[in-house]
Amino acid sequence: MTRPGLPILRGVRRALGNIAARVYLTACALLLGWALLADSDESMAAVIPLFATIPTSLILLLVLPEGTTMFLLSIVLGALINAVVIGWCVRTLRRGSNPGTAS
Repeated sequence: MTRPGLPILRGVRRALGNIAARVYLTACALLLGWALLADSDESMAAVIPLFATIPTSLILLLVLPEGTTMFLLSIVLGALINAVVIGWCVRTLRRGSNPGTAS
């Protein structure tokens, strides 16, 4: 008997295996790294990775408590969730007019 959580994890792994999702995650990681290196008191560099991961990071930013760690967590989780959505969209579009095919 399979556990109920396993098909969801398999779907997430399949979605993140897509090249478009990997490119998006790489771009978000590079933007976040740049923002952390360029961070100073008067810099607005942290806004760029936040914009790259909207809408998920903005929702998480409103739900999570305030703080630098929670800000970074909302960007990281936003990038991961958006990458999964991008991967699922690409898989669905590749199936085309044959929805019965599981690839």
